[in-house]
Order: sequence, then structure tokens, then C-alpha cells
Amino acid sequence: MLDTSYTIRQDAMPEEMRFLLETYPRDSWEAHPGFKEKTRQWLGAHQMCRRVAEQIRRDTEVILDRGMALDDYAGRLSSYGGSLVGNLHGHHSWEDHAYFPELSEADPRFDAGLELLEKDHSDLDAVLDGFTRSANRLIKLTTLDEAQAYDEAGQVHAASATIEAFLKRHLTDEEELAVPLILHHRLRG
Repeated sequence: MLDTSYTIRQDAMPEEMRFLLETYPRDSWEAHPGFKEKTRQWLGAHQMCRRVAEQIRRDTEVILDRGMALDDYAGRLSSYGGSLVGNLHGHHSWEDHAYFPELSEADPRFDAGLELLEKDHSDLDAVLDGFTRSANRLIKLTTLDEAQAYDEAGQVHAASATIEAFLKRHLTDEEELAVPLILHHRLRG
């Protein structure tokens, strides 16, 4: 069963977190002289997580429509799911312990958004835990009880759709808070 003790914010980033976004809008980032490879790589990691989350959801829709062999799906779910969960945990741990403190030190205004981002990380951990349990259960059920495996695919689908929606909101906010600050202070060069 999917844990629902978290909320996915649907509204835009709070105004106090938008303090540099107007000066450094998203469509100007790549052309800015302060936009360096480390920032590009960080944004690339976000894009990879978005794509993998989408792929898991799409694969699960295919299996729910019986358009893929259950064994093939289980292999893909194991690979993509493990990659997504591992990369998100590692990425968020690095942000919380290295990246965010650097941004906070450079500009204390970052702290207005830091609490929100850290709450998101905590909530996302709960979502990933539920996804991992459902995915592991489904993988085991492929050899034990095919009908139950298909039933569990509904839980995996719900969890993967939640992850995808969560990442859309959270990563956009994170990027629109951090990148303008990086450009403004010429960090991460």
C-alpha cells in the first residue's frame, strides 16, 4: 500500500524563493558566462531522473495493458527502479550535505527555500520506500503468482506516477532557486 502521509505541492514556488529568478530566467541560463559544467551536470542528473521515472511509469502502463512479457517487465523494473532509487538517494544526500550548505553560505536568502526542499527530500524518501516495496513484491510475484504480480503492478504504477509528479514539482523548484543563485555569485565554476 502506498504511503500518503506526504503532499506534493501543486502551486508555484513561494515568492520568497524566487528572489533571483526574474533576474536570471531559465531561458537565459545556458548563455550566462557563470553557467559552468558542474551546473550542467547537476541539471543533467535531474533530467536523467525525470526520464527514468517516466520510463518506469510507461513500462508499467504497458504491462497493465498486457503488452509486454511479465519477465521482461520485471527485469526492466529491477534495472530502472534500482537506478532511479539509488541515484535519487545519492543525489539528494550530496545536495543536503555538500551542495545546499555551499549555496546557503554564499547567500543566506537561499535558506528561505532550503526548509521546503529538505521537506521534499524527506517526503520523497517515503515515496521511494513505498515504490521499492511494491516493485520488489512484484518482481518476486512474477515467479510465484502471475495474477498477483499484475495486481501489484497497479501499486507500482501509482507509486511511479507519484514519483514522476513529485520530481516535476521538486526539481523545477530546486533548479529555479539554485541556478540563479549560482549564476549571480558565480559558484560551482
